[in-house]
Amino acid sequence: MTIHSCARHTQQLMRPTALIILLTTLVLLGGPSLAFPPAGTKDLSTLQTQANQGNAEAQNGLGELYAKGKGMPQDYTQARTWYEKAAAQGHPHAQNNLAELYFAGLGGPQDYVRAYMWVDLAAGHMKGEDHKQAVENRDDVAQRMTPAQITEAKRLAEQCRSNKFKGC
Repeated sequence: MTIHSCARHTQQLMRPTALIILLTTLVLLGGPSLAFPPAGTKDLSTLQTQANQGNAEAQNGLGELYAKGKGMPQDYTQARTWYEKAAAQGHPHAQNNLAELYFAGLGGPQDYVRAYMWVDLAAGHMKGEDHKQAVENRDDVAQRMTPAQITEAKRLAEQCRSNKFKGC
């Protein structure tokens, strides 16, 4: 190896290192939004438009963005609102997400009965690993409930199913 090729090899190694240092500096000085800007406003605007038009997948997606604070300030109340809209249309992931908010008391009061109800409804429409996780979540909620609360949650879930998720 000659000195010239060694210098070129060093320069090639330094480029990724310099990029890492630059990104780290941006994150430390200005927060992650400077180094990694949020999703484009066009994408967010499209998602909001679709959610407002009643698209359950978009409503769940918007709920997730609010819950995680991605591209907007974290707001569990807004997340709950969007999850409720999608859950009322039978969207199982929105039902599961809504159950998590009820379970943790995020965006509103903690309510194990509603958490159980929503995760039970979600589990009924999920398959594979999603179903397995929903059942585990339901069982976890049940461990914190009285037998009377579990009975009430099951009654509400059945009523919700019968009414095709209206008024849940």
